[in-house]
Order: sequence, then C-alpha cells, then structure tokens
Amino acid sequence: MEESAVFPQLSRRNEDIALDMMKFIAMTTGYGKTMASGVGFERGGAASKPEEYASHLLELYGRCLAAVQGKK
Repeated sequence: MEESAVFPQLSRRNEDIALDMMKFIAMTTGYGKTMASGVGFERGGAASKPEEYASHLLELYGRCLAAVQGKK
C-alpha cells in the first residue's frame, strides 16, 4: 500500500498555519478588538469600528503569513 494513501496530505499550507496563528493571537490578546468607552486604562490602537477591526485582523494575518514563510 502506498504511504500517501495511508497518510493523506499531512503537510499543511502556509496560509492555513498563518490563519491558525492569527486566530490564536487575536483570541488570546484581544488584538484589534473594539473597546467600550469607560473610565480607566484603555488599550491604544483599539478599533472603534468593525471595518477597523477587520483591517487590524487582515494586517495581523499578513504578518503571520510573512513569519510562517520566513520573510522579514
């Protein structure tokens, strides 16, 4: 039996790895999340609109993809 039939496509694409990396970073750090206004300390660079949040995530994905591909 061929080994490729036993273990179908074990290698993952760089895009899939970068997407998983982006999800992990975004979920654990709250990267780019919209912030409710309130008293106290607030994170800088937080998105105030959904479009800005999407833009932050796309930027993060690009950075993750570059890291996975070994680009600087």
